[in-house]
Amino acid sequence: MTCVSRGWTAAGFSLGPQPCYCDQACNAAGDCCQDYGSACPAVTCAVSEWSGWSRCVEPCTVTFRVRRRQVLREPRNGGGPCPPLEERAGCVEYWNHQGVECKQALIPALITTGAFRNGRKKRAVAYERKSVGYCVMFQLVTITVGCLQTRAPYTQWMRYLTQGHVVCVLCEPPALDMRSLRCYGDGKGSRGDQLFQWQALGNPSCRGTWKRFQQLEACSCPAVHSFLFV
Repeated sequence: MTCVSRGWTAAGFSLGPQPCYCDQACNAAGDCCQDYGSACPAVTCAVSEWSGWSRCVEPCTVTFRVRRRQVLREPRNGGGPCPPLEERAGCVEYWNHQGVECKQALIPALITTGAFRNGRKKRAVAYERKSVGYCVMFQLVTITVGCLQTRAPYTQWMRYLTQGHVVCVLCEPPALDMRSLRCYGDGKGSRGDQLFQWQALGNPSCRGTWKRFQQLEACSCPAVHSFLFV
């Protein structure tokens, strides 16, 4: 008598007929039905079209927006898996939910030394509308090493920027916008712990962040740690 084998099953070698299956695991388990290929074809995942992009997750800050799609058909019988169902993209909105413009909080404030103020006064004579301007006190939080590597004579003031120091920045014509009566980057309407960016005029490598301390109307910055909005 000759022994006839019917093959291996998930439970081991079997001499008799065993149940067969039509699922994604039968290939690995070795218990697929003989007509598995025709009766149980692979079904690839199908998804919908992408939705439209959402609004920025949070306004007035660098964040992201989202778009999504839905699964229309789940994969079966070893078919192709579903692709990603969510995508994100960088996003910035320059107006808050109340419709108030906040782009000045996202644009670096350009500054220069207060020693250039005398020359500015001469150029500002052409402004018909006069404004006394205002001063904003900031605390320097971060400073790039580029401020220390400057060599041009008109940029030597950057070498004296010191982390943690409180500086006074004057907003006056021609940097003062005649429509909003503000200087961009002055941090108006910010939270107490919010950081803003600044950049030194004449040296793109000299930049950093600071926190708004307070605003003084009709002021004059002291000679030490005094800067101008540009």
